[in-house]
Amino acid sequence: MQEQYRTVARAGTHETEINRSRFLCALTPAATEREAQEFVTRVRKEHPTATHNCYAYVIGADASVQRASDDGEPGGTAGAPMLQMLMRREVRYTAAVVTRYYGGVKLGAGGLIRAYGGVVGETLDALGTVTRQRFRLATVTVDHQRAGRLENDLRATGRTVREVRYGETVTIGIGLPDADLASFRVWLADTTAGTAVLELGGEAFL
Repeated sequence: MQEQYRTVARAGTHETEINRSRFLCALTPAATEREAQEFVTRVRKEHPTATHNCYAYVIGADASVQRASDDGEPGGTAGAPMLQMLMRREVRYTAAVVTRYYGGVKLGAGGLIRAYGGVVGETLDALGTVTRQRFRLATVTVDHQRAGRLENDLRATGRTVREVRYGETVTIGIGLPDADLASFRVWLADTTAGTAVLELGGEAFL
């Protein structure tokens, strides 16, 4: 099972011009294939007069879903190089749409492949990427007297604090690497004199 994956840091666009053709690449994080498809539809609506709106997306930490479309460009010259760039950069949960406005000069198959793959790479460089780590979700329940210090200690030791809820007791939601569970139990017992209760939940990439 994948312990981590890389994805685009934020949604955004980047434009380049090649032989008078405009290439606009829109990238976005996409948690599901449906989100990716909705993004493609949205970009196409934003550019109804474009010559082509080609796309590629990779969903799943293990890249289990991969789709691409040339949208009328010669087969294999647009969607495939876009997808290859996402895979080469090891980017997951990401959708890309490259909108082309034809400028009157034919680029040829090699030129198209370089243009479509290249603009995706340039956009990834412009927007940046982030790495998501697989964590075990957990909650720590502690009394009010110890809550403030425990939260500070959790953050100081680099633990991922997701939320803090105050009621009769204080519940702190955290994320832990599986490899850290045993040592965390010992640390938590020492830090709270055995008064905190740890409950494990599911897994998520954070």
